[in-house]
Amino acid sequence: MVFEIYVQKKPQYANEANFLKEEINNLLNIKAESLRIVNKYSVENIDKKTFDKCRATVFSEPQTDDVFDELILNEKEKAFAVQALSGQFDQRADGAEQCIQFISQGERPIVKTAKVYIFTGITEKQKQKIAQYVVNPIECKLTDLTHSDTLKEKFVIPVSVKSLKEFNSLDENALKEFSKKYNLALDLADLLFCQQYFKSINRPPTITEIKVIDTYWSDHCRHTTFNTVLDNIVFEDDDIEEEYKHYLSARSELERVKPVSLMDLGTIAAKLLKKRGLLTQLDESDEINACTVKIKVNIDGSYEPWLLLFKNETHNHPTEIEPFGGAATCIGGAIRDPLSGRAYVYAAMRISGAGNPLTKLEDTLKGKLPQRKIVTTAANGYSSYGNQIGLATGLAEEIYHEGYVAKHMEVGAVIGAVPQANVRRETPHKGDRVILIGGKTGRDGCGGATGSSKSHDSQSLTQCGAEVQKGNAAEERKLQRLFRNKQASLLIKRCNDFGAGGVSVAIGELADGLDIDLNALPKKYEGLDGTELAISESQERMAVVVEEKNVKTFLELAHKENLEATVVATVTDTKRLKMKWNGKYIVDIEREFLDTNGVEKHAIAKVAAGNCYQKTIGDSFKDNYLKLVEDINVCGKRGLVERFDSTIGSGTVIMPFGGKTQRTPSQAMVNKISVEKKHTNTASVMSWGFNPYISQNNPFDGGYLAVVESVSKLIATGAQFKEVYLTFQEYFEKLSNDPLRWGKPVASLLGAFKAQRELSIAAIGGKDSMSGSFNNLDVPPTLISFAVTTLLANDAVANHFKKPLHKVVALLPKKDKRGLPKSESLLSIFDCVNSLLSTRRAISAYTVVYGGIAEAIFKMCLGNDLGFEYDAKVNLQMLFEYNYGAFVLELDDDVSLEERQNNFDLLPLGNTNAEKTLTYGNCQISTDELIKNYEDKLKDIYAISPSLAQAKPTTYSFYASERTKPKNRQERVKVLIPVFPGTNCEYDTAKAFADAGANPQVFVINNLTAKHLSESVRSFAQQLKNSQILFIPGGFSGGDEPDGSGKFITAFLRNNEISDALSDLLANRDGLVGGICNGFQALIKLGLVPYGKIRDAKADSPTLTYNSLGRHQSKIVKIRISSNKSPWLSAVNVGDIFNVPISHGEGRFVATEKEIKEMANNGQIATQYVDNNGMVSGNIQFNPNGSVDAIEGITSFDGRVFGKMGHAERKGENLYRNVEGNYDIKMFESAVKYFKI
Repeated sequence: MVFEIYVQKKPQYANEANFLKEEINNLLNIKAESLRIVNKYSVENIDKKTFDKCRATVFSEPQTDDVFDELILNEKEKAFAVQALSGQFDQRADGAEQCIQFISQGERPIVKTAKVYIFTGITEKQKQKIAQYVVNPIECKLTDLTHSDTLKEKFVIPVSVKSLKEFNSLDENALKEFSKKYNLALDLADLLFCQQYFKSINRPPTITEIKVIDTYWSDHCRHTTFNTVLDNIVFEDDDIEEEYKHYLSARSELERVKPVSLMDLGTIAAKLLKKRGLLTQLDESDEINACTVKIKVNIDGSYEPWLLLFKNETHNHPTEIEPFGGAATCIGGAIRDPLSGRAYVYAAMRISGAGNPLTKLEDTLKGKLPQRKIVTTAANGYSSYGNQIGLATGLAEEIYHEGYVAKHMEVGAVIGAVPQANVRRETPHKGDRVILIGGKTGRDGCGGATGSSKSHDSQSLTQCGAEVQKGNAAEERKLQRLFRNKQASLLIKRCNDFGAGGVSVAIGELADGLDIDLNALPKKYEGLDGTELAISESQERMAVVVEEKNVKTFLELAHKENLEATVVATVTDTKRLKMKWNGKYIVDIEREFLDTNGVEKHAIAKVAAGNCYQKTIGDSFKDNYLKLVEDINVCGKRGLVERFDSTIGSGTVIMPFGGKTQRTPSQAMVNKISVEKKHTNTASVMSWGFNPYISQNNPFDGGYLAVVESVSKLIATGAQFKEVYLTFQEYFEKLSNDPLRWGKPVASLLGAFKAQRELSIAAIGGKDSMSGSFNNLDVPPTLISFAVTTLLANDAVANHFKKPLHKVVALLPKKDKRGLPKSESLLSIFDCVNSLLSTRRAISAYTVVYGGIAEAIFKMCLGNDLGFEYDAKVNLQMLFEYNYGAFVLELDDDVSLEERQNNFDLLPLGNTNAEKTLTYGNCQISTDELIKNYEDKLKDIYAISPSLAQAKPTTYSFYASERTKPKNRQERVKVLIPVFPGTNCEYDTAKAFADAGANPQVFVINNLTAKHLSESVRSFAQQLKNSQILFIPGGFSGGDEPDGSGKFITAFLRNNEISDALSDLLANRDGLVGGICNGFQALIKLGLVPYGKIRDAKADSPTLTYNSLGRHQSKIVKIRISSNKSPWLSAVNVGDIFNVPISHGEGRFVATEKEIKEMANNGQIATQYVDNNGMVSGNIQFNPNGSVDAIEGITSFDGRVFGKMGHAERKGENLYRNVEGNYDIKMFESAVKYFKI
């Protein structure tokens, strides 16, 4: 039987509907009178009693939702319904299935969801226009609301794959038609080569073999374009030709015999510096996972050998056609590369490229999604995945250039680390087993590698649905946990992640000889044939090689982390890639043939002379500044950046924005190396550089300056110019056979080579994407340079101005005849800046980028709300022009630089002041005016303030005369910390408790099967009986689905056995219960706060709901202690102010006036959000979710249960150095002390 239920947000909580209605009004110019959004759930394999129990716990919340058994529309309403395409991952349905299973303790049911949009005040034609805007046919479809008798899909079960008997006899014309028929990326020469091979072995290929070869040899997997032989390069620019001679000289020094290619141009600097003995810390092996260098990490005062891994990844094509899934799997794929190297990945940055998102909807190119929809949906996808998996995103920048209308640019760069002692890398041998761990296989991503290797037009984009991978961050989080386990890591001889190419590449690359059983692959659903199983790019999967004797142990370790793990292949000595399906080998290819990567490609390149790229600058100081701050590549992007969790992992040294206002953008990402149980002061630093407008006009200069910019940002953040490494992201138009098009990447790479050669640093990795074309539109020549090094966290420097009346100077590099900064001058400046910063004679620095010195001064002022008076002698042109490699320094009192200006120019710029104005001679501009223009530019794209006014909150103060005390003392306090699918703060929480003297026990909830779940329930209940504290950490349990946070946790804890143990902990053993963020959401929905016991929610019960801003918020906020009644807050006083990181999308506390009054009278309002003056505030900048009365945390009546939104566990030495404040409310120490008094 299929049960159905319809759920709609109550009007006061209908954020999604309100925001969409406003969007339709502004973008489509359709003035709908009203909009309701209703979620429909259909459920099968569940009994009526369980379904009824789930109504108000899984599908809805009485406080925020209205529920209907059937959907009845009135005569004025028009509606359409949308559901995911068959085979696409539906996180809402998946979350509901798991929640129901937690409650039933039985087998997992089937859930299907749909979203119904109901309007009044629109015509039928307008409804169709809205539906066209809402529905992306790549991922979802319109559906009706008729009742289904069953949700079980009927699949045609395939039994064989096609043998292409005619293939070996096809002529060239027929092969071309064959390629079109099967949508292949292979060119004619490759098809002829394949034909020759199969003729030589006297049999036709299967379609699976052709698809595997097509995938294996794709540009995405084998860098075909980058490896194309460049037979001749013609130069129209003497300087670039001169640099090419340096490249040829490097080849001679290296005795290179491989032909000239883009790949050789991009990698030769590293080879050259390695030969010269300058890259001694590279970690090299046959297992290529990510850029890897050896570092020393200070662990509690002693240095240990670690590996630092970093990687950049693109998902341009997938994000262009399905922005959410494409961007989500961009970061997911980037993480898996260093993860497959056994590193724990802890930080990321996102660089995206788009056309102007302010473009009118009607100006959208045919066959394209609107730029606005691409950028906002992609930002949501990337942040959703990164936030869920627990990755601190330290920088997020979006570059706007009309060329990216051709194809969106989505780049993720990640960094991770692992102790060298945890890594074993060995060549697989005959008899070793290949184990697939993680997600199941579906059709998602089939053809992704080849699809991303093609250029596209409006017709081809409509056929790309299956090419988009679907992400499941909670699954990948489990992989992170498994690989962090030293025992598991040391069982792995070799590892590869599942990205482009699926089984054919991920497993196919592990050893020369492999026998793969495709029937062994765990499937998402039936109906997949052998070809789909071989090339599916379903995400969150890893392939590991282990010795046969270690298989059982490894499988057990995986299952402990709630991960599926299956033996799927055996290593052989045949040097053949073989895949068996349904008892037959459908792939049997010699490794020697497969490794040819197809027919060698040849091309000719012509490097054109570059064009001028200097900006036109007016003669009005005010007009120039107003134009600058409104430039879409300079203007404020807080609404974009603050949706990314920047503090997860308790290692963020520099926040994305600094100063008391948190408005000065940081120039580099600084994070402590993630150490699970101990402490370190060693931090990684990562930055980036690229200007599309320079590269568009002069790719050579653009490549050079990208390197200069990326390195300069490291220096401006306090790093030394020492052990600096690069990795490049190349993104170019489809080159075809046009020499001028080939000349662009040649020029870019030669420019980057010049920078590497002269600065003696090298790119040790990179990623190329060579299909940035749509019809006649091309992306700009793109070479992004990422720079990486390490420093001590206490040496990291905040980029904002610190105080008024400080002298500010610019250090300007000497220029060559092209106007490029000379390398010897740059090196002198790097040394000078580092010396001044390390001795604290300079207290802030900012390297000059896109907007010139003027941008640097303005943005440095923002953080502490300062002004600036320019020296009247400063040339106006110089303020606004490009000046890469230059630095702006704020000097401490009485510092002179006269003796240092020997190899660069020193320019006194002026002084900071407290006037909130920028002054130049007689011209004065209010910084408030500039800030308004700066922040308003993109506010309609990335919201920074809600449209609704916020009521003035009340300040509460409750002084407790005494606190509750336990009857029994405990010398060793045990803390039980559950890990649900989606939990991501368990490491930070466990470390905070361990530092406080407790014994934290992390418990992974296993719901692989009903049996595993039942065992987890029994074991967890027993552990709870032996614990003094239950603490529920933050995260996104079940991806905060279905449509609400904490439901996974509440479903589990409502189990009778567990709820009995929890009641005993509180009622009989005087125990403590705490929860932060997702944990707080669970506590309040269970009733543990404010009522102190589990109870059913009522319509007037307090709850936490979606932020009033309508998006995730991540930043530092201030809170005030409003009550000292709780044992959790015994170390602080009422009125104390603390900083705390927040990161949530559902943190808005709501309650009735009656409930709030009762809580206030009982001292249960523990903490409130306050502004920079310590005043309780309703302003969204300080009260980030719009909570009633600015309430951040509450307790039970006796104070022993405490829930709060802010991440008090994210604390430590030298964190958040650009946002000063006290971050330790000592709640963990207080909880432990409670049992010892």
